[in-house]
Amino acid sequence: MNLSFYIAKRYLFSKKKRNAINVISLISILGVTVGVAALVVVLSVFNGFDHVIKSLINSFDPDIKITTVQGKTFLPEDAGKTLIADLEGIATVSEVLEENSLVRYDEKQFIATIKGVDENFIDVTGIDTMIREGDFILEQQGKPVAVVGHGVAYSLRIGLNFLQPLVFYVPKRTGTYSMINPENAFNRKAVFPSGVFSIEQNYDSRYILLPVEVVRELLEYENEVSALEIKLEDDADIRNLKEKIRGIAGENFKVQDRYEQNEVFYRIMRSEKWATFMILTLILIIASFNIIGSLTMLIIDKKDDITTLKNLGASNGLIRNIFLMEGWMISITGSFLGVFLGTLISLLQQYFEIIKIGGSGTFVISAYPVDYQFTDIILVWGTILFIGFIAAYIPARKISTADLSVHEEH
Repeated sequence: MNLSFYIAKRYLFSKKKRNAINVISLISILGVTVGVAALVVVLSVFNGFDHVIKSLINSFDPDIKITTVQGKTFLPEDAGKTLIADLEGIATVSEVLEENSLVRYDEKQFIATIKGVDENFIDVTGIDTMIREGDFILEQQGKPVAVVGHGVAYSLRIGLNFLQPLVFYVPKRTGTYSMINPENAFNRKAVFPSGVFSIEQNYDSRYILLPVEVVRELLEYENEVSALEIKLEDDADIRNLKEKIRGIAGENFKVQDRYEQNEVFYRIMRSEKWATFMILTLILIIASFNIIGSLTMLIIDKKDDITTLKNLGASNGLIRNIFLMEGWMISITGSFLGVFLGTLISLLQQYFEIIKIGGSGTFVISAYPVDYQFTDIILVWGTILFIGFIAAYIPARKISTADLSVHEEH
């Protein structure tokens, strides 16, 4: 066994002359334990929320989306829809057409984004799993119907009793208008609601889904689309397919995966996670100050031992390593206990959902989500061991050659 490790272990667990040193050492271990456990739990909860929100977004956004670089609409075949659909790894291609519209329901009005979708849209997304009221259908008894975002439904006070239709108003693209009757400047279409979906606020408070033919009629288009949305097969190579699609579509079209479609959102989520990590790491650094105090008092307490070791031929480096190892053992003990405690709390929450989210029924989940990841544990462990090494090194290096020389004279 390494001599410095053996002596450091004896110092850590043996009774000191001054009981305060034992207390400070215990506080140091507890401080590291609580800090590490908090890091593990908070990172796991962030991972859980990240997973939940991504799954919600994935219920509306496609694996790959093709849009035009210039203008708002294009013909599907201009982007090579048929060739893209025949590529290996492509499951489904859906045509969508989006535009803003004034929506009136009874006496209330709202500016919403109407999204015209075809029959493949339900296969491209998981929107049918996000229906809160009613059903996801776009046609009923041969007539078009609409699926409304929960936020839009709340603003318009929409009920699914079929007593009132939604009336959509879109400015006409051609023709002359009379100021006497401004309604003549708008194309108008009445459609009954069939369901309400709830995904995430940015979607719920913005979108109404309609059959793409209805939106084309309102916008006076024939076959134009604003995007092609693509569902990939489960084992598809997304990077390879993106390059192939770009080659088919050409430079006039943007080909974006889910990350690129929501790049700002993903950056914010990542930034929040690492900002929280840095804040908790700062707390760990402050907690590690106890290690400095504990080692400083231990060095004072063990002056006679230092002198004895020097007289027996111990080098300055060996003596420094004893106290460096002592401080690092405090960090290792605290980090081990913290990882164990944090892992236990995270797994209990992950599998048993002990801590519930307030306001039951107002969110898509009932308990705080947890996604325990081993890579986070490695990161936390590496961080605390580095902090512990620095905290132990500061007092250990204070045992200078001059100080030890004084002991030699005695």
